[in-house]
Amino acid sequence: MATTSQFRQALRVGPPGDGWHKPALSAVATLGTLNLTLFALGWLDLALYTSAGGLGALYGHGLPYRARARTLAAVLLGTVLSTGAALTAAALTRDAVVLVVVAAALAALHKLLCDAARIGPPGSLIITFTTASCAFVPQRLPDLAPHLALTVLGAALAWLVCMAPAPLRPYGPERIATARALEAAARLLRTAPGAALTAAALTAAARTALVGAVDAARHSLALSSPARRRALGDAPERLLVHAEAALAAPADPAAAERYAAWARDLRRGRTLPLLDLTEAEAADLRARRPGPRPSSRAALRPGSVLLPIGLRVAVGCAAAGWLSLALGVGRPYWAVVTAASVFQANSTLSWQRALQRVLGNLLGLALFTAALPLAHSGPVALIVLGLLCQFGAEATIARSYWLATVFVTPMALLMTEFAGLQPARTLVADRWLDTCVGALTGLAACLLVTNRRTAARLSRALAGAETATREARSAVAAAGPEAAAARTGLATALLELREAADTATGEWCRPALPHQRAADAERHAHHLLAALLERRGTGVRAV
Repeated sequence: MATTSQFRQALRVGPPGDGWHKPALSAVATLGTLNLTLFALGWLDLALYTSAGGLGALYGHGLPYRARARTLAAVLLGTVLSTGAALTAAALTRDAVVLVVVAAALAALHKLLCDAARIGPPGSLIITFTTASCAFVPQRLPDLAPHLALTVLGAALAWLVCMAPAPLRPYGPERIATARALEAAARLLRTAPGAALTAAALTAAARTALVGAVDAARHSLALSSPARRRALGDAPERLLVHAEAALAAPADPAAAERYAAWARDLRRGRTLPLLDLTEAEAADLRARRPGPRPSSRAALRPGSVLLPIGLRVAVGCAAAGWLSLALGVGRPYWAVVTAASVFQANSTLSWQRALQRVLGNLLGLALFTAALPLAHSGPVALIVLGLLCQFGAEATIARSYWLATVFVTPMALLMTEFAGLQPARTLVADRWLDTCVGALTGLAACLLVTNRRTAARLSRALAGAETATREARSAVAAAGPEAAAARTGLATALLELREAADTATGEWCRPALPHQRAADAERHAHHLLAALLERRGTGVRAV
């Protein structure tokens, strides 16, 4: 049973997101251009198809531009193919029961592929939203090609908009990733009680956050093109060497402020300081490589922890759509999308998301009702309101999912108005009913489709962490490539252990977990990371 503190955690509003304005402005620029162009041509009723591709502007903003180009192309290609499948199904049958199956199968496929590839926010939900909507719009076979061409057009514009900052800030993503590592180091130095490790949860979380931020920054730098890496130089790597050293340093507010100042310089595009390194640090810089990332193919193999989640999505979305049809709702895809939005990495996160979705939709319906007179004043007002809701959703999504849903709900309802004004009472009633149906069936699917593989993943991660710890212990007295490889392996194992433990703990039906053993392994890993860094001879010091 959920406790009061769990309810508070689910509804907590956090600080503003880091870089939220980038997807927000990109989506507004893309959708605004597409919708206003369609309005000028008298084709605003076709906005669903351009939006299916245009919403791809929300993806890839944390990646270096070379990797962003590839990732966006893959996401947008998947969007176009999924939209084509949904439109084809809509043209071949008007049987809503069959269309629910198509939408549910696509939702499960999106979830599996996006989670396996670690696409990141907004994940699979945007693609599922647009393709499920397209599946329930009546189609004729001769219209498939032009409608899909509009999706391709929207996707192409989204790709161009997301890549547009490259000439202005060619190293922006790499700088920001490095700045995040420095900020994580600063937070650790403000919370650490001293050089000795502690079991305090706050310090342990800060240490793990720093390990993850440094690893992410190194991956970001590795993803850059060779030409960009040469032009940027090794100043970011030198900063990362110093940031990582905070793991072995005592609390030092002055050093924390110095790290924070370097991070501000990085974010503002200022000239990077070329920090001096000792011989050991320089050797480490030459030898150190980012840790390996999990393979997408491995994440989809038999026995993967993702497969039960994919089954949950398929079962929950299909059940939600069919129940919505049985209740006489005219837009069962809303229930499908709501159910798809509920499914997270484990049961605990899923019920929290269901609560957030229901609350956000209720408040969003009130906002839609209040804005309806203005929306009905003309197509331009309708477009502008939709763009404002899109901006509001991106501005608040990092703070709280339920707060973002307050803006997502009227945005989705306003999109239905592009094809023609709808009865407000019917829209609001159907949306609320589908929200409740989708949330409840999604949670029921979590109860019916158990995911005991999270415990097996934790066991594997624990064994990997213990192996990496043994190897690191033998490398404490070593130097150069051997010590660098030991630290990389230990950091990778530590991050996997933390993620596996968090995921397994949140499952409602699972075997007993080795909590104490995992906590001991994590503590030993942090201790050895600090010992390896001390052996390297670095520390937080004035430059």
